Amino acid sequence: MNVAAGLARDGAGAGHQCSTAMDRSLHERIAALDTELLRETFADQGAFLFLDTFLAPDITARLVDAVRRVDGEVNRNYLPGHKQGGSVSRHTIDRLAPVIAELYRSPALIRWLEALCGDRLMACPDTDPHAYALYFYTKPGDHIGWHYDTSYYNGRRYTLLLGVVDESSCKLEYRLHTREPGIPVVEAAVQLPPGALVFFDGDKLHHRITPLGANERRVSLTFEYVTDPSMGRFQRFVSNMKDAIAYFGFRQVFRQWHGKRTRT
Repeated sequence: MNVAAGLARDGAGAGHQCSTAMDRSLHERIAALDTELLRETFADQGAFLFLDTFLAPDITARLVDAVRRVDGEVNRNYLPGHKQGGSVSRHTIDRLAPVIAELYRSPALIRWLEALCGDRLMACPDTDPHAYALYFYTKPGDHIGWHYDTSYYNGRRYTLLLGVVDESSCKLEYRLHTREPGIPVVEAAVQLPPGALVFFDGDKLHHRITPLGANERRVSLTFEYVTDPSMGRFQRFVSNMKDAIAYFGFRQVFRQWHGKRTRT
């Protein structure tokens, strides 16, 4: 059976059972989309899709409330020449804004994403602080330079980027087909208004966020899904060090691993 076609029927069909109000809202939203056309667009663009309107206003409002709940827990960092801004990891989100975890695990959302990419997607392990995270751009110059969302897992890792707060001139600039020989590179830029969606294969999309201007504010939410949740020891070490230095801080990243070892 074609994986994408089968999952499209399972995830968007009339018989799909929705377990929560949020999942029902997503199911209704997705049912109104032409998933087959979007799947083709995703493939034609080298595993990339942008929708300027995706989330229903009620879900977006709950995410804005989640931002307020974690505002005092933002970990700011600065990497000269590459990155400046703030981050809140899934561990803090679980404690203060669990609505985000509910959205991350929505069956309607995951099955629709599977229909787009043709892969069976799994949640990242509980120890991964990047599984879902909020990114705060609140001071002039906050940005992140050109990069790929490199997967350290033994499989592909897909990124879902959702707009939550956008009172800024920041843009997501991206380059398609940079790792596809013989296909011309396509460069473009988009803004992410609240409720907007970007979905892509992290190892394929070259992208950055342009610097924040004065008296501006931007907050985005990312979800990471994998095709294989296993990871080698060296890759885990590299991933943890990157997360500790560039995003969430050593205490947040390694406290979770210490807790895991203590329980086992």
